[in-house]
Amino acid sequence: MSTLLNEPIHEVPTSTSTSQRLRTTMAAIRLSFTWFGTRKTLSAEQKARAAESFGAKGEFLSAGKKLIDTRHPSFKAVTAVRSRAVSYWKGISLPFPEAGIRLVRQDDVGSINMQLTTLRAELEEVVEQLDDAYVELRLAARQRLGSLYNEADYPESRLFDMSWDWPSVEPPPYLQRLSSDLYREECQRVQARFDEAVRLAESAFLEELSGLVTHLTERLAGHDDGKPKVFRDSAVENLTQFFERFRHLNVNSSEQLDQLVGEAQQIVRGVQPQQLRDNQSLRQHVAEQLSGVGSVLDDLLVDRPRRNILRRPR
Repeated sequence: MSTLLNEPIHEVPTSTSTSQRLRTTMAAIRLSFTWFGTRKTLSAEQKARAAESFGAKGEFLSAGKKLIDTRHPSFKAVTAVRSRAVSYWKGISLPFPEAGIRLVRQDDVGSINMQLTTLRAELEEVVEQLDDAYVELRLAARQRLGSLYNEADYPESRLFDMSWDWPSVEPPPYLQRLSSDLYREECQRVQARFDEAVRLAESAFLEELSGLVTHLTERLAGHDDGKPKVFRDSAVENLTQFFERFRHLNVNSSEQLDQLVGEAQQIVRGVQPQQLRDNQSLRQHVAEQLSGVGSVLDDLLVDRPRRNILRRPR
């Protein structure tokens, strides 16, 4: 990421200092996949033949075929690694208003690259196992699809891959030499994107915290047939993990959000899931306290389209 721009830009109605801090401390990352499509639309001729059995016209029919059995353990192992990679990528980053790009802390780049390299190695390993089962999957597809089977639908190599890069989201320096006006406009556009990134980060944290608090409160306060509802340890653990991630990625743009996170963290600090199951008084106390935090979060979520979360003064 490049440093702060030398030329001043017009102020925009968000915390410029926060968005500038985001620009100087974060790096952009893009995660991409090459993935074998498991479904394919029928050709016009095939749809016409299928429509005949219903006395319909092919152009008014939507139909497709499933190329392989996605329930096969080898295929499920491949998709599981992809899911883990995407989950990791989102978990260590903040949203950015450009499709496929997210922001990570610059001092995390090395560890992120190592983890993604490990995940890509895992993907290659399970893809090799899928390759061993590929002939079997194609034979099964031939039997299931009958005349709809087409050998050309099944490439022989590079079915699955994962890659990542670190794209620049700053104005290109050469533009300043070509046209100062265009460069200034690009600076303003980039500034606006980082201002939006601040808003997106606040919204993402707010929505996630609200969902976690609501879920845990409902499990602690609710009853099934007169008995306290059963809840998993993850209902508490997910909230604890959120606090850690918030502390690591927080852009410090909203005192109100910081305060709500702090209150929720204080409520469950030191509380173990089994304690909530064994101690009804503690369970009720935590539920009541979290309910108060949840009410404020609900109000913010409702009002958010009409006003921004209160931000720190510049």
